[in-house]
Amino acid sequence: MTRNQLDDLIARGEGTRLEFKRTISTSHRIARTLAAFANTAGGTLLIGVADDGRIVGVPSELREMRRIEEATDRLVDPPLAVSYEVQKPDGRVILIITVAESEEKPHYAIDEHSRRTIYVRAKDKSVPTSKLILGSENADAHLLKSPTVRTLVQYLRRNESITDDKLAKLINISAYRAGKLLRQLAEQGLLLLIDKQRPTRYTLKLGE
Repeated sequence: MTRNQLDDLIARGEGTRLEFKRTISTSHRIARTLAAFANTAGGTLLIGVADDGRIVGVPSELREMRRIEEATDRLVDPPLAVSYEVQKPDGRVILIITVAESEEKPHYAIDEHSRRTIYVRAKDKSVPTSKLILGSENADAHLLKSPTVRTLVQYLRRNESITDDKLAKLINISAYRAGKLLRQLAEQGLLLLIDKQRPTRYTLKLGE
């Protein structure tokens, strides 16, 4: 990656497929982000970049990579393969960690108490869910192009998530029909289910 490409990436800001970290505080926490990227649409983690996009660098490349490797090998199940690259803009060390969307999903992040949780990306956050609905290859193209779905997608590009009741009010249908539609869109890979908190919510798989 060139310096211009790095600057362009940072300029995009954090989102579904991009996260900034000044440094890795714990391997357990970064395992959530890595698992969420793998479970959603893949992503890039920039270590040594502040939340506001400033390049601050890391004091120790070795320490950061040890925490990444502990996360990918021991704290994500099944283990993850990631690629990484080192850049030194203005002499500051930046680590670029790339995670592909996994073919082995769901991946679980293991916390300090050995609890296993599935994480997905909802815009610029890694959020827990109890199950991952794996999208079908046979998406209904007519449904995806419908005015109803376009309205839903526009809403989710502005908001982190939506519930059955919110969609029902948005497009003037019953909550039952709204829930059925949301579930169908999750099964077709457009949405992700987030149900660790009530009410159940759905988020756009690709939030950009």
